[in-house]
Amino acid sequence: MLEVVKSTLTDDAIVGAIFSSIVIIILGIYLRKKNLLGESISKALSDVVLCASLPALAFTSFMKDIDQKQLHEGISILIWGFVVYIGLIFVTKIMYIRMKGEKQDVYRVLTIFGSTTFFGIPIVASIYGDVGAMYANIFNISYRVFLYSYAFIKMSGLKMDRENLKQNVKNVVLNPIVIATFVGLFIWIFQDKMPQVAVQTGDTVQNYAFLRIDKTVPWLFKPLTYLDKLASPLSWLSIGTTLAAVPFKTAVGRKDVWGYSLIKVIVVPIICLAGLMVLINVGLINVSFVGVAMTVLMMCSPTATVAASYAISFDKEAVFTSECSFLSTFVAVVAMPIFIVALEVMKNMGFIPM
Repeated sequence: MLEVVKSTLTDDAIVGAIFSSIVIIILGIYLRKKNLLGESISKALSDVVLCASLPALAFTSFMKDIDQKQLHEGISILIWGFVVYIGLIFVTKIMYIRMKGEKQDVYRVLTIFGSTTFFGIPIVASIYGDVGAMYANIFNISYRVFLYSYAFIKMSGLKMDRENLKQNVKNVVLNPIVIATFVGLFIWIFQDKMPQVAVQTGDTVQNYAFLRIDKTVPWLFKPLTYLDKLASPLSWLSIGTTLAAVPFKTAVGRKDVWGYSLIKVIVVPIICLAGLMVLINVGLINVSFVGVAMTVLMMCSPTATVAASYAISFDKEAVFTSECSFLSTFVAVVAMPIFIVALEVMKNMGFIPM
């Protein structure tokens, strides 16, 4: 087991991803504190990540030959994503049963929804590559469905009438990351059924779907690869600039903020891991190690930015939410390497399928 721990902690991809995230988040905090990145620039940075870099990462991760094993696993992960969020809706009701009304709603929403977009996907992509990024974006489809429906209802206190339903459906459907995910997923699944284009590589000629622009129009695909490589550093920089606005001493001095952060970053991933392992062992779902690791790291993400925005917009525990976002991020930075090592140990001991 010590050899597994040692090899994991000396793995360049893992160490590089974790160290890079820490350094760039700290850089974001420093730049914001020194007013080198003002509030308007921080907002613009977030917009670039959400509207360009992360959609590019989502799309490019699907630009690969169809693999039946990965296809079946992708379907399993899509279903598993909906199971996770439906399950957490019920679990958090029991978890916070002693709390009443508005406070319970805030705790439940902040616990269910993590920053999978800004924090989870970049980490997963950095460690597990295109396959990890692809699975993460498939998993995140259910996240966005419930974030713009269930979370909105709970935090706003509004009923999901026709107007609210229309607006939330619009938020989901027109989200650039959702569009990129579905377009990429469609091309990946149906590439063998599409009109084919002969592409010469060296001395060989191979047919590819005309929408496989990584092969058929590489000059058009190239800008997307530059944008997807910006996803991780820009996301972490944006997190840092956001955290800089929260008073450090106040956040670390509150027991309730610590309690929430430990539940969100440690307890929730363990619950999801346990549930997934049960489903795998009884044969109800087929997920490889990358899919399992992706689930744990995505659920280990700190407070979701949108959930925090809901709390601030609707004046529901706004200060508490900001402090939770701050502290849970630092807890996540510490917890993620521990989870990564634990997952590698479980894989080598045969507890998690390869």
